[in-house]
Amino acid sequence: MGAAKEEFLREFGRDYGYPGGPKTIDEIRATEFKRLGGMAYLDHAGATLYSELQMESIFKDLTANIYGNPHSQSDSSFATSDIVRSARQQVLDYLKASPKDYKCIFSSGATAALKLVGEAFPWSHQSSFVYTMENHNSVLGIREYALEQGAQAYAVNIEEAEHDTFTGNVASVRATKHQILTRNEAKFLDKDHTGSAYNLFAFPSECNFSGSKFSLELVKIVKEDLIRYSDGSPSFKGCWKVLIDAAKGCATDPPDLSKCNADFVVISFYKLFGYPTGLGALIVHTDAAKLLKRTYFSGGTVAASIADINYVKRREGIEELFEDGTIPFLSIASLCHGFKVLNSLTIPAISRHTSSLATYLRDILVALRHPNGTSVCTIYGSRSSKTLCNEMGPVVSFNLRQPDGSWVGHREVEKLASLSGIQLRTGCFCNPGACAKYLGLSHSDLATNIAAGHVCWDDCDIINGKPTGAVRVSLGYMSTYEDIKKFIDFVSTSFVSTRTHASDGSQFCGRSIHFADIGFENRYSASRFHLKSITVYPIKSCAGFSMDRWPLSSGGLLHDREWLLQSLTGETLTQKKVPEMSLLRTYIDLSQGILYIESPRCKGRLQITLNSSPCNDKREQISWHGQIYQVQGYNKEVDTWFSTAIGRPCTLLRHMSSSHCVSSCERDGIGTCRESRSRLNFPNEAQFLLISEESVSDLNNRLNSNAGKDVRRTSIQINPMRFRPNLVISGGRPYAEDEWRNIKIGNKYFRSLGGCNRCQMINFVIDAEQVQKTNEPLATLASYRRVKQGKILFGVLLRYESEAGEGKTDDLWLQVGESIIPE
Repeated sequence: MGAAKEEFLREFGRDYGYPGGPKTIDEIRATEFKRLGGMAYLDHAGATLYSELQMESIFKDLTANIYGNPHSQSDSSFATSDIVRSARQQVLDYLKASPKDYKCIFSSGATAALKLVGEAFPWSHQSSFVYTMENHNSVLGIREYALEQGAQAYAVNIEEAEHDTFTGNVASVRATKHQILTRNEAKFLDKDHTGSAYNLFAFPSECNFSGSKFSLELVKIVKEDLIRYSDGSPSFKGCWKVLIDAAKGCATDPPDLSKCNADFVVISFYKLFGYPTGLGALIVHTDAAKLLKRTYFSGGTVAASIADINYVKRREGIEELFEDGTIPFLSIASLCHGFKVLNSLTIPAISRHTSSLATYLRDILVALRHPNGTSVCTIYGSRSSKTLCNEMGPVVSFNLRQPDGSWVGHREVEKLASLSGIQLRTGCFCNPGACAKYLGLSHSDLATNIAAGHVCWDDCDIINGKPTGAVRVSLGYMSTYEDIKKFIDFVSTSFVSTRTHASDGSQFCGRSIHFADIGFENRYSASRFHLKSITVYPIKSCAGFSMDRWPLSSGGLLHDREWLLQSLTGETLTQKKVPEMSLLRTYIDLSQGILYIESPRCKGRLQITLNSSPCNDKREQISWHGQIYQVQGYNKEVDTWFSTAIGRPCTLLRHMSSSHCVSSCERDGIGTCRESRSRLNFPNEAQFLLISEESVSDLNNRLNSNAGKDVRRTSIQINPMRFRPNLVISGGRPYAEDEWRNIKIGNKYFRSLGGCNRCQMINFVIDAEQVQKTNEPLATLASYRRVKQGKILFGVLLRYESEAGEGKTDDLWLQVGESIIPE
């Protein structure tokens, strides 16, 4: 045991690892999570992991018993009804809810449970839907039902709780009210409203962005109308109902419904114990359930109906009334095995265990400093009795900073973490309110981000110098100290600067791009550069072919990435999602005007005539990287061939025309580029990618040096073609190409647009016509080729300067062996 773990155990040993439990944490990991190996799984807020013993128990149960459709009278149906009844009670017991006061309605997930509340709630034009800023999108979606019925909706920030001097109880809460949203008010104003209006207040038991836990006292505060708004506006009259989104918090601290009378609580079972997915529950107070109104009826929710007249008699049981169709009874049957795991460890022990790890991680991250004294990490969320967030859940959400205070992109952190065997989540986690609140994003910032094309799950992690999301580490009952230690070591190695200044005068996070230390002029006169190979990739993300000589066009190499494959849903297919595309071999015979394609999955070689029009007469438009392309498709036989080749339905599309020009900016430093416009077919960034043989050789030396330090690793040799270059050059020193602004190949001129940001595609290896994914070479490149912006650069992007290179027809060809002169 290392000194660091000994120190951790001295502080947290009473809470960590289930002391006195049926198994220690080390025994749990060794016997029930063998599949993890050395991986650190840190996304339990997204989905926790199922135990291998849990799954064995489920398999034994389902193979030993017969469970039939519960909507019947057979013995197998009765067996199902019994186990469903037992599962409902287990859910209520988990929340300490009396079966007299609460009912458990199964749904397809927490989102479906929230949707049920939204569509069945008795909204009127006098109603209000109020929600804390820290709420999941699935909660925000309820406002659509409210607004459509003339109700108003608005978000609130809990600012401060005022306590009674004598009792210490909360006397009132001060809150800030955001913009009031309305829709269809005029439509309902002329309608008489009888009786009291019903309002709905929603908050999470634990914020899935920050980990802040909301006090359950908020239920009583809302119901007793004790919220005071800072602008002096009155709260809205009527009867308040309270909804708690416990999908995140329920895994380690379920709401105690014996102490608070919430009206609606939603949970998701895969976040409790990993399996089953697609199953959640709405726990509803019986009084609140009587208010919910359904329009739709289905099998299972009706006692009788007549097909040809307007007659239906609905079932009276609360659960039966709201569970449409046949419930997923086999998934429900598996719940008891998940609850058995949690109950054996006990929820208080799970809460203490995960809290000890989260507290330790927060303390370490807050203490990290760069050599110049600046903080490495900004953590979001904190305990505050004033805001009724007295505790923190097992979530640590943060962003990293570089020595100069600028942000490290969260997607870059996620990419590097994956290479290090760490699984975590980045972004806004479907919680836009918390994201904007903690990151300090104004409405103007959000509008600018959207206008720039930013959407959920994309790679736009920093816009105008501000992060668009965060990094989240979330812990589960099987998380270990070793998981946290691995993550801390990863952050320290990759993002804590080892020096104050890089060689080019700018500051870097961690290790940075390596440059030779000889003078600029000597760097290019020391060796002659020449063109070693030319490779054309006719179909985007498929294999290319090399030629000694090839013509240029205004879009780059003639026919380079002129075709692409598209799924039937309109998604452009690439190796990132379909690695098998790398197995498709292509070749173009210019003399015959034919594109040839071969695949190990197809018997015949496909031929496509270049000069003939595609068989689809109708042109269509597609969007790629925010640009509109005119494309044309092929006949069914061609599409069937490609569908077989990649193992999924797809269509082949050919680029016919577009106005796509890539715009960047005049280079202001290594790895960045500005002010360039070039016509493109379907590449991601530029017309050409250039790779240096000497740079690849240096990479291989580093790979083999690393392998020599670890007896478990074998030496590997990376071929330049792993990087899918158009041009491979030879001569000079490693990475000389990084500083080139313009180059001349023969008598043709090209402009450098900066370094190429590498992704995990370069880790795909073809072995025996199978695509395998490894960690190299991206992991090694990340150790020394990562620039200030967080990108991992290798190779440079080029644009053909056709204006300067125009001349005779023969001059518009590139030739292997031509000399290269950098400027």
